[in-house]
Amino acid sequence: MPQIRPITDLRDTTAISEICHKKNEPVFITKNGYGDLVVMSIETYDAMLETSQADNAISEAEKEFAEGGVLIDAREALSSLRRKYFE
Repeated sequence: MPQIRPITDLRDTTAISEICHKKNEPVFITKNGYGDLVVMSIETYDAMLETSQADNAISEAEKEFAEGGVLIDAREALSSLRRKYFE
């Protein structure tokens, strides 16, 4: 369940930091009852960024294939990479 805290809780930065690190998920900060900020640990941010980059790479590959891209057998591709970089 997401953590939602009022903006006044930001005065206690240690408590917010502990919440971010314990839950490994963003903490949503509200101002006057409306969403205003998101605070998260660096580890959570890095994980979200990696996931986003992987999703973007998959989307690009799917788009390329849909536009007439050629599929290569995985064994052939790995064999080619081994010959190129390890021989």
